[in-house]
Amino acid sequence: MKNYILIAVLLVNALVFAQSGAKIEFKDKDNTVDYGTVNKEDDNGIRSFEFTNTGNEPLVISNVLSTCGCTVPSKPTEPILPGKTGKIEVKYNMHTGPIRKTITVESNAVNVQEGRVAIKIKGEVIEKPVVNLLEKKFTSPMMQ
Repeated sequence: MKNYILIAVLLVNALVFAQSGAKIEFKDKDNTVDYGTVNKEDDNGIRSFEFTNTGNEPLVISNVLSTCGCTVPSKPTEPILPGKTGKIEVKYNMHTGPIRKTITVESNAVNVQEGRVAIKIKGEVIEKPVVNLLEKKFTSPMMQ
């Protein structure tokens, strides 16, 4: 009886690990792109998430959803063939302050639950300090 249970467990594991279909693997650690600290005036807010189809069928990205209107994602229009790479571009509107946004990618990938995977952006947007060239710097002779 123990042998039958062992064989059944091995077969189930083999089926799970040998899933046939498209698979999505993102390049970035933890599926997160870090903007770092960026100046609002110097950055266009566009970043790319690169991924590879590690499966054996074409990967179709059916939808890319953002948690708010300040983040606009764009998805590939054509299927990504097995072994090929694709990218999802995200444009953040560069509001001053911390960036913490999640984007949901919906696809036919069999290696993620229900074909959905979350990708994230993080960082901080700052405004460039304004330098007044007309302002004289005053240094007192007493301070030297």
